[in-house]
Amino acid sequence: MTIFPAIDLRGGKCVRLFKGDFDQETVFSDQPAEVAQQWQAQGAQFLHLVDLDGARAGHSENLATVRKILAAVTIPVELGGGIRTLENIDEVLALGVRRVILGSVAVRDPELVAAACAKYGDRIVVGIDAKDGIVAVDGWGVSGDVDVITLAKRMKQAGVRTIIYTDISRDGTLAGVNVEATAKLARESGVHVVASGGVRDVRDIEALKPYEKDGIEGVIVGKSIYTGSLSLPEALAIAAEVN
Repeated sequence: MTIFPAIDLRGGKCVRLFKGDFDQETVFSDQPAEVAQQWQAQGAQFLHLVDLDGARAGHSENLATVRKILAAVTIPVELGGGIRTLENIDEVLALGVRRVILGSVAVRDPELVAAACAKYGDRIVVGIDAKDGIVAVDGWGVSGDVDVITLAKRMKQAGVRTIIYTDISRDGTLAGVNVEATAKLARESGVHVVASGGVRDVRDIEALKPYEKDGIEGVIVGKSIYTGSLSLPEALAIAAEVN
């Protein structure tokens, strides 16, 4: 199971939001590239970046900062947030980003997702963010009027192999990851799933680990590693254990 340290970007800074609320922001660093180096030094093998400004604007806004991060680390990086055109996908992957995460466009333009998958294969990942099982779009501010499992099945048909599932009600809360909903999504959709939202400590990693067999292939950790409630090296050790 892969542990993805998260670096959420807003105004070129590394921040965390509470339940996706842009008015409840904590700035953890004004040097995101140094944060990326810190997580790599602790053993991270993949970084998860989110362009929060891009999520609102509908196109990438923090690519200058992404370039600095890419120059600072040697491990692969994935990026999401407002990427909604094939041209933007081309631009981001040309920078050296390993995987692009498509969010709102998965609801509004599944044909684009299919085209991107046909062109780039497993370098395309879909992020499904939900409140009470219903997908949210546009930086989590609008309902997508579709349930999580229905959208996941559509994405599988479009060629998507991996989905990042975020329970918005838990994101940034340290309330614990939604293991049951994440495992159900993996089982019923037949797509590999990365869990996101609410991770507090090693117990969350331990709780997810048995569901690798159902298709949970990773977990994103954010606020927990910034506040110290979760030790990244300890999480990585648990994730690497063979069931």
